[in-house]
Amino acid sequence: EVQLVESGGGLVQPGESLRLSCAASGFTFSNTYMSWGRQAPGKGLEWISGIGSGGTNTYYKDSVKGRFTISRDNAKNTLYLQLNSLKTEDTAMYYCARGFGPNSVRGQGTQVTVSS
Repeated sequence: EVQLVESGGGLVQPGESLRLSCAASGFTFSNTYMSWGRQAPGKGLEWISGIGSGGTNTYYKDSVKGRFTISRDNAKNTLYLQLNSLKTEDTAMYYCARGFGPNSVRGQGTQVTVSS
């Protein structure tokens, strides 16, 4: 059974940072494209970043490019998302996913709230 467990969310002020983690199990993580999506209150799910199995092929949505960094540790079956220079508009539930897009399997999410 595929399991994805996100952690690391919280309440921060604008300009601060967070590091999200996603512990994966139930599939061959090291061979799998992984991604992060988020859903803000009242909005649809958007896919903001992805990373290839080797860790060198990355994708960022323009709204997070230069501020967020995706990475992975295949030895630990863990996906990360470093969130820097957070803005109020980054407030959302963040999900990690096996694959990319609306048909991907995702976890339960971790809440990120950016507020002064």
